[in-house]
Amino acid sequence: DSVWGRSVLPEKRVREDVDHTVEGHRELANRYHKYVGAHVSAAGGVDKSPGNSVAICGTAFAMFLKPSRNWNAPPLKPETISLFKDNCEKAELDFGRFCMPHGTYLINLGNPDKEKRERMYAAFEDELKRCDLLGIRLYNFHPGSTVRKCSKQESIGFIAECINRAHQNTQSVITVLENCAEPCCVGYRFSELSEIINLIHDKSRVGVCLDTCHLFAAGYDVRTPAKFNQVMLEFDRVVGLQYLRAMHLNDSKGAFKSGLDRHENLGKGNIGLECFRFIMKDPRFNDIPLIIETPDTQNDDAVYKREIALLYDLLVEEEPELKPKETEEYIHKGEKK
Repeated sequence: DSVWGRSVLPEKRVREDVDHTVEGHRELANRYHKYVGAHVSAAGGVDKSPGNSVAICGTAFAMFLKPSRNWNAPPLKPETISLFKDNCEKAELDFGRFCMPHGTYLINLGNPDKEKRERMYAAFEDELKRCDLLGIRLYNFHPGSTVRKCSKQESIGFIAECINRAHQNTQSVITVLENCAEPCCVGYRFSELSEIINLIHDKSRVGVCLDTCHLFAAGYDVRTPAKFNQVMLEFDRVVGLQYLRAMHLNDSKGAFKSGLDRHENLGKGNIGLECFRFIMKDPRFNDIPLIIETPDTQNDDAVYKREIALLYDLLVEEEPELKPKETEEYIHKGEKK
C-alpha cells in the first residue's frame, strides 16, 4: 500500500491485474496512444529527469529547465546534454514528442513595463534555446498577466511580439501556451489564446496545453463526458484542435468558476474522476503529453506513481454505453482535424 500511496486515494484502488511497471505502461501507451507522466524533479541537472520519470513509471514527463524562481542559471554543459539524451534513450522515452518542460514562474511576457518585460523575455529565449540544445520540441509556459496595469488586448500584443521574436532567434521548439484560472491572466478564455495564435507568424511553432484545474476554475465544466465534450467542441471552434499539444491533469481544490488555481489530487477535488476517464478514453487526447501536476505532500513522488497507474487503469476499463444518438454526435464531432 505504501508503494502506491493508497492513503491518498483510498476509494479507488490500483488494479492488481494491470502491469504497472514502466514496461507495462509503455506497452499501454503505444497500444492506446496515451502518454502519461508527471512534472518531475531536475535537481542536480536536467539529465536526472528521465530517471525520475522512469521511477514513477511515466511515459511522458515535464520538468523545469532551471530553478523556477531564480533568474540566473549556468549554461547547459555538453556532458549534461549528452547524458539527458542518453538517459532518455535508455528509458525509451521519446523526449522529442513527450517531454514538455515548464517555463519558470518569473516569466510574464504580458507585463506592460518594457524594462521588466525585456528581462523576462531574455529568460524566455534562454529556455527555448536550452530546449533546442536538448532536442526537446515542446515548451510550456503561462502566457502572462496584465498585472492590472493594461488591457488584455495590449497584453496579448506584448506576448505575441515576444513569441515572434523568440521564434526568429531559436530553431524548432514549439511554444505551448497554457490556459489559466485567474481572470486577470491572459488565457482565461479560449478567445484570448486564439488571439495570440492569430498574431504568431510561424503557426507551426505555437500550440496550447489545457490544464483541467484551470479550465474548471475559469468556468469550463469538465466534470462529465458530455460537458467536457462540449468544452472541447468550443475549443475546436474558437482555437482549433490542431493546436492542442498537451494536457495538464489536475483536480481542483477550488469551486467551479472560482478563479482559483489550486490543484488537488485526482478524484479528491471538485472535478472528480470522470474528467480523467474521459481524457484517457477520448482520441482527441491521443499522442500528446498528459502531465500530472497534483500535490505531492510527502515529497517522494509516490502519489505520481499511484496516479499514473490509476489513469492507465481508467484507460483499460470497459467503455461506458452511450445512447446511439450521443455516440454518433460524439464520434463525428470528436475527431481531430
